[in-house]
Amino acid sequence: MNTQASASHDVVNLYDRRADQRWNRVSVADIVERLTWSTPDKEALVAGSGAFADPAFERLTFAELDRLMNQVGHGLRAAGLQRGDRVLMVCENSVEGYAFKLGASKIGVVVAPLNPNLAPDVVRHLVDRVEPSYLVVDAELWPRVRPAFSDTDREPDVTIEIGGDVIGASQSFTDFVAGQPTDEPEATVHGDDIWEILFTSGTTAMPKGVMESHTTVTLAAHGFALTLTRGLRVESDVKVATFLPMMYHVGHYVFALAAFVAGGSVVLGRSPDPEAIARAIEAERVTALWAGSPAMVRALVGVLDESPRDVASLTMAVYGWAALPPSVLKGFRVHCPQLDVVEIFGQTESISCHRFWPAKWPDVYEATAPQMNYVGIPSPLLASRIIDLDGNSLEGQPGMAGEAVYRSPVIAAGYYKDEPATREAFRDGWFHSGDSCLYDNDGLRVMVDRYKDLVKSGGENVSTIRVESVVSMHPSVAKVAVVGLLDDRWGEAVTAVVVPADGSTTTEEELIAFARERLAGFETPKHVIFVKALPETVGGKVMKYKLREQFQG
Repeated sequence: MNTQASASHDVVNLYDRRADQRWNRVSVADIVERLTWSTPDKEALVAGSGAFADPAFERLTFAELDRLMNQVGHGLRAAGLQRGDRVLMVCENSVEGYAFKLGASKIGVVVAPLNPNLAPDVVRHLVDRVEPSYLVVDAELWPRVRPAFSDTDREPDVTIEIGGDVIGASQSFTDFVAGQPTDEPEATVHGDDIWEILFTSGTTAMPKGVMESHTTVTLAAHGFALTLTRGLRVESDVKVATFLPMMYHVGHYVFALAAFVAGGSVVLGRSPDPEAIARAIEAERVTALWAGSPAMVRALVGVLDESPRDVASLTMAVYGWAALPPSVLKGFRVHCPQLDVVEIFGQTESISCHRFWPAKWPDVYEATAPQMNYVGIPSPLLASRIIDLDGNSLEGQPGMAGEAVYRSPVIAAGYYKDEPATREAFRDGWFHSGDSCLYDNDGLRVMVDRYKDLVKSGGENVSTIRVESVVSMHPSVAKVAVVGLLDDRWGEAVTAVVVPADGSTTTEEELIAFARERLAGFETPKHVIFVKALPETVGGKVMKYKLREQFQG
């Protein structure tokens, strides 16, 4: 098939070039397609813990996955979608959902996955921002987000039949791809075209749309493949298990796609169930695990202690968000003698990450974890420094906290339809992370706090300003500040510190119920603490670090 018969060949210009020839382009779709030339019959994607609707898609080889992606591309084009059109996805982990995301990249269509746990007003705001041409949902999730479409006649175009039947006049995923050609659709895709818009909360009430290009995603995958294949004699033997949410989180770049670029396989679980993870490691001989938070690692070790399994195949586990207690790591290695672990520190806009290897800095790890969250040094793909409020580098000034700023090809292109936020975040030629860090005496980075006051609860980012705005609506609340307090289950528990109005008799239960009616479950405070006054600066800004120090534990 000659797909480039009429292509022009620029063999004169040495700059301002854009690779749009099929033979040298950068496209997320090509990560899978290339493997059909080497290991077409090797399993690429395996569904764990019910992460599929149609049994035909439970286990897919690279050849089968690529053909399925081609069918998705042809199906979208038959539905009238063109390069740059947006597909809104409301899905949890599934083989069908991931194949749809990858298939959209075949024809340059942009995917915009939404967290189904967001409150209806947030969902509606993001839908209006994206203006999608197509809607794909999991059957069991549609009731959660339907209120956001209550004043429209919009229904899903494709239903993934997990937890329910086909919705309205939509097609099932199986019917959507049935009969579509399996050959690769002809398309123009540039490496700097946007493939995905991921939404991440900041200090504002509404999330921002992070624009991720084909090049950014491809480089992120290649960067992490070096880490995930650690301990293996042959890199293509890597088999990565990820049970944390991948459809609307940046993690799928650096875990699922990283396995593919190494020539390895992915075990995709529906949800982060420690027992299901343990079963999958044993059954599929998993070598690398995206473990998530230290709390999840602790839960997995607890499951293995109670019901031991043969999980010795595991050579690498990646965690984040907080330091892993040495006692937990020791317990993990009882079951996985060859295990190595690494903590990563990044975010949706910059997923090249800092990395902290306990095996590389054992003395630092043993002396500081988990009280101090050492995040190590930047990956080779990342330029990173810590600056003060005036933009001056704090290198050589150990112990002085400042903001971490980044430069890397693995950094987002900007925030979709939000130029002011983009200019602010990407000023001075650096991406400003909003995270407060410091150098130690040896130049290692320590994560101190979040400038943006995000709370990471159960793997979700929670905007404290949004929660505060809701709790403050209660007539019995005079002032409120929301912080995250370390919690074994949630990582951080969303906690509202409230100054009650004069004469108020409100209770913790009443305020939590009030918030739950207006917020998503993960945003709702787990605790309410009543105080007489909040610690404030002269300008009236609440000093949240003092609240965390006072109430932690």
